[in-house]
Amino acid sequence: MFGVTILGNNSAVPAYNRHPTCQIVTIQNELYMIDCGEGAQMQIMKYKIKRSRLEAIFISHLHGDHYFGLIGLITSFGLIGRKQNLTIYAPGNLAQIIQLQLDAADIILPYNLTIIQINEAGILLQNSKIKISCFATNHRITCYGFRFEEVKNPRKIDIEKALALEIPSAYYAALQQGDDYTTKQGTVIYNSQVTTATTPPKVYAYCADTKYDEAILPYLLNANLLYHETTYLHNLEAKAIERFHSTSKQAASIALQANAKQLLIGHFSSKYENLDTFITEATEVFTHTSIAVEGATFYVS
Repeated sequence: MFGVTILGNNSAVPAYNRHPTCQIVTIQNELYMIDCGEGAQMQIMKYKIKRSRLEAIFISHLHGDHYFGLIGLITSFGLIGRKQNLTIYAPGNLAQIIQLQLDAADIILPYNLTIIQINEAGILLQNSKIKISCFATNHRITCYGFRFEEVKNPRKIDIEKALALEIPSAYYAALQQGDDYTTKQGTVIYNSQVTTATTPPKVYAYCADTKYDEAILPYLLNANLLYHETTYLHNLEAKAIERFHSTSKQAASIALQANAKQLLIGHFSSKYENLDTFITEATEVFTHTSIAVEGATFYVS
């Protein structure tokens, strides 16, 4: 399972039962958090997120609506007896901020907390299931988006054919990477005889706070699911530019140019109670658009 659960979809001020930005990305049995706005803990409990499976947290930037829930979550993990290590990736001086808060309350965590500073675009984390990279967005302060990409072997083995041709199982990993196999007698068994190409890896791209900027397109190309902020409706385009945010139509235009399969929109200004017009405007440009509804899980497919 590869999916994204929305815990918060509002911008700076909580309003109309909407919370600041927070998402959970699930890849098989591993969970990764993107941003941790105020109220994240309550949303985790409300939507029954398994906290013990949280592997890492990715903070896009140090505006409060994207990380003010973090210190509460960190200390609660200690109170409930978390033992496994936790790594947080973020730009700026987050490590000093968190340490100051822990020191002020004389808190010693029962687990190892590591905060890694993001300084440039690149790969942040990679394991056998997922590759997570970051890219800069165009915001008022240093800000990064994140790209979650499945890790898949390029080839799928036809086990019955491989067994029939007496290829040892120790060579299967090489077959998955496209290698041919040569028997002891010197006979070459071509890779295409025993494997087929797998489908391309699925991608979730999270575009954090940003003004409209086509420079981010290379990082979003062909995403199965793309999240892009839409703080304002398009009649407030000038305000969006001034405040380094985007409008509904601008987000949809990015999705269209990136050849994304599906667009999620969020980070709504608290000036809007009803969000229907966001969908109306966005779908005029990009049909496959959905509101990032809190509590909903969107599958990366």
